[in-house]
Amino acid sequence: MSAIPIYRLEERHPQAQACAACEVRSSALFGVLDDAGLDRIHTQIAALTLAPDTPVYDRGTAGLAVYTIRSGLVRFERSNARGDRRIVRIAGRGDLIGQEALLQRPYADEAVACTELQLCRIPRTLVDQLAQGRDSLPRELMLRWQQALDAAESWVSDLSTGPARRRLLQLLQRLALHADAADQIWLPRRDEIGAMLDMTLETASRLVSQMRREGVLELLPGRSAQLDRPALQRALQQEDDT
Repeated sequence: MSAIPIYRLEERHPQAQACAACEVRSSALFGVLDDAGLDRIHTQIAALTLAPDTPVYDRGTAGLAVYTIRSGLVRFERSNARGDRRIVRIAGRGDLIGQEALLQRPYADEAVACTELQLCRIPRTLVDQLAQGRDSLPRELMLRWQQALDAAESWVSDLSTGPARRRLLQLLQRLALHADAADQIWLPRRDEIGAMLDMTLETASRLVSQMRREGVLELLPGRSAQLDRPALQRALQQEDDT
């Protein structure tokens, strides 16, 4: 993991240029700040690059910072008393994660990079300072909290109940939201699919093979797959019709 301070003191600095040209700036937490506001905070924010399967933070550790995802995917894991692992949701580009830190609480889940991940690490103390006397930032934080809550509730309702095949199709539909321009998606390992959808490894493997035969998925090198969106929608419609 590498950390680089984000400088905006002068436009010729390469990191200043990267910050000014950041594609998620308008949708990120500090999108509500103007350039003058960013100039005041640049030295306290760090850009991080993490390799796949690297933890962003651990469950139960003190929350000292929140993170904006600039690119890549993060999965959130937790284990029950028996040691069974569950993946409870994923987050992608533009999302704010680690909001527990804003309440000075430990992180509720382990956050792990699914793909190569680029983040901005924002100290809790900085957010506290900026929230004093600004009407827009507290509102933005409330919106981020609601988005995270909606995502968690939707995950439970769509991916934890119903037929196993439909749950996998719903997962692929969610992963399609984070696909690249060529409709290539990050494809979890079979054990991760099981941990996401509360199914056995054998069931996850059988269903992925079924998706391949039906032309919904084509496996690619690494942990990625080519997604056929029309085929996915047809398969979901068939599930609705049965």
